[in-house]
Amino acid sequence: MFPRVHAQKNPDRPAVRMARSGEVVTYGQLDERATRGARLFHEAGLRPGDHIALCMENNARFHEICWAAQQSGLYFTAISSRLTAPEVEYILDDCDARVFISSESKRELVDGLAGKNPGLERRFMVGEPAPGYEPWEAARDAVAAEPLDEELEGGQMLYSSGTTGRPKGVKHPLTGQPAGTPPPLTAMVAAMYGADDSSVYLSPAPLYHAAPLAFTMAFHRIGSEVVVMENFDAAEALALIEAHRVTHSQWVPTMFVRMLKLPEEDRARHDVSSLKIAVHAAAPCPIPVKEQMIEWWGPVIHEYYAGTEGNGFCAIDSEQWLANKGSVGRPLNAKLHILDEDGQELPPGEPGGIFFESAVEFEYHKAPEKTASARSEQGYTTLGDVGYVNEEGYLFLTDRKAHMIISGGVNIYPQETENVLITHPKVYDVAVIGVPNEDFGEEVKAVVQPVDMAHATPELAEELIAFCREQISAVKCPRSVDFEPELPRHPTGKLYKRLLRDRYWTGHDSRIV
Repeated sequence: MFPRVHAQKNPDRPAVRMARSGEVVTYGQLDERATRGARLFHEAGLRPGDHIALCMENNARFHEICWAAQQSGLYFTAISSRLTAPEVEYILDDCDARVFISSESKRELVDGLAGKNPGLERRFMVGEPAPGYEPWEAARDAVAAEPLDEELEGGQMLYSSGTTGRPKGVKHPLTGQPAGTPPPLTAMVAAMYGADDSSVYLSPAPLYHAAPLAFTMAFHRIGSEVVVMENFDAAEALALIEAHRVTHSQWVPTMFVRMLKLPEEDRARHDVSSLKIAVHAAAPCPIPVKEQMIEWWGPVIHEYYAGTEGNGFCAIDSEQWLANKGSVGRPLNAKLHILDEDGQELPPGEPGGIFFESAVEFEYHKAPEKTASARSEQGYTTLGDVGYVNEEGYLFLTDRKAHMIISGGVNIYPQETENVLITHPKVYDVAVIGVPNEDFGEEVKAVVQPVDMAHATPELAEELIAFCREQISAVKCPRSVDFEPELPRHPTGKLYKRLLRDRYWTGHDSRIV
């Protein structure tokens, strides 16, 4: 369960294939470069438990750097390449990184870091280096390709997206096991999803996000080919499935929506019959969207609910989902608890905080108060989501607690409203938020990105409100609709609702963080 094993057995097998550039990194090359990178870190004075960070777009060097850290017992933090320089500066300081790697395409970003982060001992850049940065490739190739005397499993320490404040690193204790000892995710990918060294995995999302990074590295442990999209494009994704006979893939619901909104002739043009498993996660998927995907791709759609914290993992396949529409599955590695505000267990059908009882240990780096707030009195842990279970134990997500709207004392979770509005043919994207109301405290507003901004009229707003009221209770429906040419959505599918809410709450005292 290690790229080196596959490098020795099949060195010319592609490990990474970049979708647009076509650049291929074979297992032989990945192993050699990761081994050199590990020695480079070691010669820089880093030892197991120390920390590196990288901030790059999806490129062919990304995995070699992560594997170099992983096989030398280091923590590595992949930072969103869409952040500003002050945001990157904060994470570099907070994670105690001693080495930082960026890329030539992020020159403007790193220019804003000049003179910052005195704790960094070495700075490298993929491609032509900026002032103050060493060329990564040259530095890597200047050291021997000899494995370290002691190779230990490292681990990723990724940061929350910061949608409700400063991001915090999710830190798990290192195992201290020899490099190549597979984590539980690898066994799950093989056992549950049937992945092996003949599989081809398509990764359409940014690699700095937890799931794409963890899953691509799990497929590397198995010896699969990983096709990495530089950026997601719906039509391109379908073409890649056909061109590379992709067998496994992972998506977020907004990607499904984008593909479904393609013209019918574009969707029908590509052969997707090679797909054995198409996993989706990160956000609840509207029921009509998933129904259409299963009808289109067949019963290959799998879903899971989990977080970077790793405290619980729920999973569901197409057959189970069709019998429990809207569910994200049942827990595989933990016991599930739904608790009320007082920490008391709730019966099936009653929504409350979702907590997991498991042996997994994690903390929020340098944030003991946040770590404590994620635990119940019983010692269960939560990701901050709200939901309920049915009589068969299937979990249904309602929303994130932080997104809850309180209007006239009524709790409203906007996910249900968003799931309705996104199915309207003129809606490309939507966010439902609470905005000030003198009488009720908050009222429901929909901020909509239409398929065509020419449709952004008062008539469409009225049409969307009526469309919503036909399907769910009026109290959950927007009282008003605003239109935007683009919503502030993270490439992984997460909406930065705080940015939208701030526009409406400026000058008001808000209970929403």
